[in-house]
Amino acid sequence: MDGTNGSTQTHFVLLGFSDRPHLERILFVVILIAYLVTLVGNTTIILVSRLDPHLHTPMYFFLTHLSFLDLSFTTSSIPQLLYNLNGRDKTISYMGCAIQLFLFLGLGGVECLLLAVMAYDRFVALCKPLRYMVIMNPRLCRGLVSGAWGCGVANSLAMSPVTLRLPRCGRHEVDHFLCEMPALIRMACISTVAIEGTVFVLAVGVVLSPLVFILLSYSYIVRAVLQIRSASGRQKAFGTCGSHLTVVSLFYGNIIYMYMQPGASSSQDQGKFLTLFYNIVTPLLNPLIYTLRNREVKGALGRLLLGKRELGKE
Repeated sequence: MDGTNGSTQTHFVLLGFSDRPHLERILFVVILIAYLVTLVGNTTIILVSRLDPHLHTPMYFFLTHLSFLDLSFTTSSIPQLLYNLNGRDKTISYMGCAIQLFLFLGLGGVECLLLAVMAYDRFVALCKPLRYMVIMNPRLCRGLVSGAWGCGVANSLAMSPVTLRLPRCGRHEVDHFLCEMPALIRMACISTVAIEGTVFVLAVGVVLSPLVFILLSYSYIVRAVLQIRSASGRQKAFGTCGSHLTVVSLFYGNIIYMYMQPGASSSQDQGKFLTLFYNIVTPLLNPLIYTLRNREVKGALGRLLLGKRELGKE
């Protein structure tokens, strides 16, 4: 059943938190509630952005894709985690593991690039406001989103097969709750220096390069905002950008740690909880950040709810 490499392996065992059985029941309840709230929150963002004409702008076009990414990302692993937490069966098929790894790497890469695209959108909106709608035209917006998806998928196509084909000498127990690249690399029974070096190089392109671009964009944004004479104008600009910066901080604080330390140098237990935070807490908080800090979204929600009430009265 267990071959010497991934190509002859039929299944993996996701150990997850099985060494803490008392914690599994608590995690099941907490993660289930968080997952349901994540589904509702991100679906609400997508529907509001699509249904309210006031939100048919580039910023909310990108936000819709971010919410779709968060939905896809959590759904790629959380249902399997809930299944494992609720019973003794911790297995996942080889194909299921491969799909999970591909989605985890691909969607994570897309989100890195999409956050950079959203930073560029805010840069144009605040630094070149008179030309904003000309520059951020629908064709460019679609092109930027397509480029983000294409690069993220290409990164996953490059790394997933290499990771899965590593010789494991019969090992099939993954010390994680999902088929994540660092955990699969740790299972290898050969030196992984070369693949870790490749991962690092790709991480610079997919993870760090967008982060550098985001920081540069915001250095110009801060300078432009400080030149706004109106206090209310500055507050509105900082409010809009603050939401995006908060999401960037939550996302990158976890992804850099995991992606830049793919091998055994990173603590396994620490990695599990960081991945859990990245996989469920960040997608859970994103809709709250954008709704609580954004008057336009709250206004759109109010208009939609009010419209439904008026129709109900009629």
